[in-house]
Amino acid sequence: MLVVCLTGAVWVFADDIRDLVDPPIVVDKQQKSIISPSDISSIVHRLYPGEPINTVFYKDGFAVEVLIKKWGNDPLLVFLDPYSGKVLYKRILEDRLTLFFYWIEAGHRNLWLPFKLGKAVVNYGTLIFVVLLITGLIWWYPKKWNRSTRNKSFKIKWDAKWKRINIDLHNVLGFYTLLILLLLSLTGMIYGIKWYSNGIYLATTGNSIPEWSAPASDSTAIKTLKLEAALDLAMGKIRKRFPQSAGYFFRMPDSLDLKAAIEIDVYPKLNSYYANQNICFDRYTVKEIVRPAYYSARFEEAGTGLKIRRMNYDIHVGRILGIPGKIIAFLASLIGASLPVTGFIIWYNRKFGKKSKKR
Repeated sequence: MLVVCLTGAVWVFADDIRDLVDPPIVVDKQQKSIISPSDISSIVHRLYPGEPINTVFYKDGFAVEVLIKKWGNDPLLVFLDPYSGKVLYKRILEDRLTLFFYWIEAGHRNLWLPFKLGKAVVNYGTLIFVVLLITGLIWWYPKKWNRSTRNKSFKIKWDAKWKRINIDLHNVLGFYTLLILLLLSLTGMIYGIKWYSNGIYLATTGNSIPEWSAPASDSTAIKTLKLEAALDLAMGKIRKRFPQSAGYFFRMPDSLDLKAAIEIDVYPKLNSYYANQNICFDRYTVKEIVRPAYYSARFEEAGTGLKIRRMNYDIHVGRILGIPGKIIAFLASLIGASLPVTGFIIWYNRKFGKKSKKR
């Protein structure tokens, strides 16, 4: 839990740190049409012949981000002017900072162990941590409430001996961050313990999580549309349906996979994920592919249980409350990392401290 909490504290501000190092490229809005997916395809294929486009991210007020394969296995991120298509900036996606955050994420999710083993260790360790938080509250609660017990329960006595300070750090800081740490732990286990995730969803919605399957185009349809034309039509439908959205994220279908569909994530806000909506289109007919509500429902139209599930990641990293929420999650994670240390010292002193004095 020491590693999980420390890496979690760093991960909270991963996007903010990236924006400080590589600030987003702001583009003044103009009374012009933005470049279409087919325009982007022509630009990229002219600059990097034969290199496939992986994703395209339109951001309101910012440069269009195009992720392509280039230079072996190193993905290249190209930033285009949304009106002229001019290349404004480019960088290797997996630079040192990105690789550092990959490393942080691997430590947070699986302790840098083989994924299945590390994932189990982290998530069941988190489950034990939840039990320790609850039993810790019981241990913290005084038998009698008076001035002395209130001071011990809510204040750190900094002028005491270090053993007392250590106990106060464990008890007092643990109490103040209890609810936040429980929330971070419970939302984190959603991603690592299948029976827990399914149980929470069943309890909040009354339904089971529908089995995921990749959206598929009808490969038997008459192929009168080229992919670039289909992408432009899909873009037109999305912008007409969601004219006020802040961003549109395209996952380009693999040209070699005849059943691959056009996937678009609609971003009502750029700095949150919970309200995003995933919409898929058949690459040959540009008809919308109907998918279970769990994967495609508009946030405003989702039930309470599904809304909670959609907000899970934003809650887990504190993003749900913006910068204040991130600060709270960051500080709580640091305190969470200290609890195993101070708790171990308390245990060690009680277990071996008296024996050392006798000797």
